[in-house]
Amino acid sequence: MQKLAKNLALIVCCALLGWAQTPETRQTATIASGLEHLQIKRGDFTAEQGDRWLINVLLVDPHLIRLELGLALDEILGVEAASSIAARHGAIAAINGGYFRTGGLYRGEQMGALFSHRQLLSEPARGRAALALAERGGQTRAATALVTAQAELHVGKVARAINGFNRPREKDELIVFTPEFHRTTLTAADGLEAVVVRGRVTAVRDGAGSQIIPANGWVISAHGAAREWALQHLRSGVRVARKTEFKAEPPLPFNADVIIGAGPRLLAAGQALGESEPGFNAETFYRARHPRTALGWRADGRFVLVAVDGRQPRISVGMTIPELAALMRELGCVEAINLDGGGSTTLVIQNKVINSPSDPAGERAVSDALLLFARKR
Repeated sequence: MQKLAKNLALIVCCALLGWAQTPETRQTATIASGLEHLQIKRGDFTAEQGDRWLINVLLVDPHLIRLELGLALDEILGVEAASSIAARHGAIAAINGGYFRTGGLYRGEQMGALFSHRQLLSEPARGRAALALAERGGQTRAATALVTAQAELHVGKVARAINGFNRPREKDELIVFTPEFHRTTLTAADGLEAVVVRGRVTAVRDGAGSQIIPANGWVISAHGAAREWALQHLRSGVRVARKTEFKAEPPLPFNADVIIGAGPRLLAAGQALGESEPGFNAETFYRARHPRTALGWRADGRFVLVAVDGRQPRISVGMTIPELAALMRELGCVEAINLDGGGSTTLVIQNKVINSPSDPAGERAVSDALLLFARKR
């Protein structure tokens, strides 16, 4: 009876989205123990007109397959094809990850939260949601939440807000650059930079710009009003410390190993969340069809990774956020989150791009990817 009710709910959902009478084909293939590839072709691919969707899905048993975050070029700055990130790390499969800066000197910098190595590497942006991952009890666990962070620089009893991490320094801001960012800060020579090693300032350079980031330390970069504060409080030999407060709503059920900015959340406890999340345009993002990448999980903990192609009428038209949420629920997810999409949408299996990226040049270089590995037995 419960199975019948679920099927009826699915039929109603598909009917509301115009999928009830849409023809489709499904093909499945086992990639590795605990990893299955499902390809869905929905719509009439022989007709001259009409909507159609090409959907690639990875079904993942987290007890047999490990899920990790891989950064482009193994640092925050820069971009790299997801297929290249996967190949370098020896991953069985991969999908693209979070949002990032697509141009300029800081191309590849995360546009949202990044928490790794027990430290905040990029602050949350625009109130967007984030995906948290952790290795617990021999399996990968996941959770989603709206995240905020507050960070301070402490010099003795004096504290000053840190405006951001590993990103361009704006007017009157104090930014911290860590070794995970790049070899240097790439900043202009209109501020002050203090080099910190083992919690102590080793050098203060005013008007120099683009300092080398020590492997065992970090760099404080200050402009305008923040520079004036730094001139008053920072000098060689002074001890400094960073303090960060990270909040998640709802609270995370575990201490995360990795947190990556994404959003919006698609499903919570099996229910679609609609347009409840800030930071996204309703018309151009929520209600327009685009290529989409998503990650969700079922009640038993199995992951569902999805790449929906779009912007290619003869291949796939893409999905709105409500359509994507309905698809994730159709695939059995109780929780799900949208990742970076558009031309970034990429799914890789065994070093081959399986989907059809929408950029004319093909696969787009991205800032990071979620990588899948077989667990050692």
